Amino acid sequence: MTQAKEQISSAFSGGDLAQQVPESVLHFKSALDAGMTWYQALLEAVGLWTLPQEVYQGRTYQYLIRGEAFDWLVLAERLCADLDGAIPAEEKEALLMTGRLPEEVTPEVFRELIGVTKHGAYLNYWYGVVLEEALQLAVEEEVRKRHRALCYPDSEELVEQAFTHLYGKNRRDLLAEFLKSSRSASPLISETPDSDEPSLSLTELKEFTYWLFKHRVNVWDPARVASDTRKGLQRMTLLEQRVSPFSDAVLDFSHR
Repeated sequence: MTQAKEQISSAFSGGDLAQQVPESVLHFKSALDAGMTWYQALLEAVGLWTLPQEVYQGRTYQYLIRGEAFDWLVLAERLCADLDGAIPAEEKEALLMTGRLPEEVTPEVFRELIGVTKHGAYLNYWYGVVLEEALQLAVEEEVRKRHRALCYPDSEELVEQAFTHLYGKNRRDLLAEFLKSSRSASPLISETPDSDEPSLSLTELKEFTYWLFKHRVNVWDPARVASDTRKGLQRMTLLEQRVSPFSDAVLDFSHR
């Protein structure tokens, strides 16, 4: 285990998934009662959170993907559910549906409030899931464009071609490899007996996407990885809901 992963694991070290009221929830409530802005109270609560996953009101919330990537909006959704009505409906929708925070929350403020370690885990999620999805879309669109230029009919096999270009193998083989490596560690991953395609939940799809990101980084040389990253960023700027969690800021990850 790398030092960074050890630090992330330590930040999410809450072992009792059945504890009734996590400390961060109590802080969120008390901070709001004291007049703190909802977004500062929420981000401070995120910084105090320690559970990597949780079952709450019959739903399983997975906050940490593959022990490295912090899906902070899932935690925000869970915390907001505990304080229904505390956040203006329009601002709550902007947060949970688009990941957008009020303009007062700059990238620096965000990092300071949730803490350095969780911020690093959040960057893992941003690169490994959000950006990876945008890259997959960009490459798939390129493949489909070339296919149409040759007057070939559209086909879902083009997805397999896009995956082969990105990862060196088609999606079916990669998914089988992912499941083989993950089932022992993640018993929630199950296969539908009557289908050739395994049945994956949204969380499991995020795990698969992050696994693909790590696979791509390990397979290709740094120049190729950097080129693909730029392509994903360019495509992401066209996706209105994925530009940035901040109102007017563009995240700079060049230091990572």
